Amino acid sequence: MTSVKTFRVIGEFAMGRTKTVFRREIRAVRGQDAVERVLQELGSRHGVRRRRIKIVTLEELPEESAEVGEPAED
Repeated sequence: MTSVKTFRVIGEFAMGRTKTVFRREIRAVRGQDAVERVLQELGSRHGVRRRRIKIVTLEELPEESAEVGEPAED
C-alpha cells in the first residue's frame, strides 16, 4: 500500500518582468505528483504558463517538520 508523503517544492516563476520565488509544501504519493500539483496551482491562481515556472528544489520532508495545514481539532 502506498503512503502519502509531504514534499517541499521551491522554485520561481516569471510574471512580466519580475521573478517571484515560491515555496509550497504538498502532500502527495510521489515527488512527480507534488510538482504537478504546484504547476496546476500556479497556472490556475496566477495564469502562469508551465514553461515560465522553474522548479529549483524538491525534497521529501519528515512528517514531524511538515507545515502543511491540517484541519483544526475541536
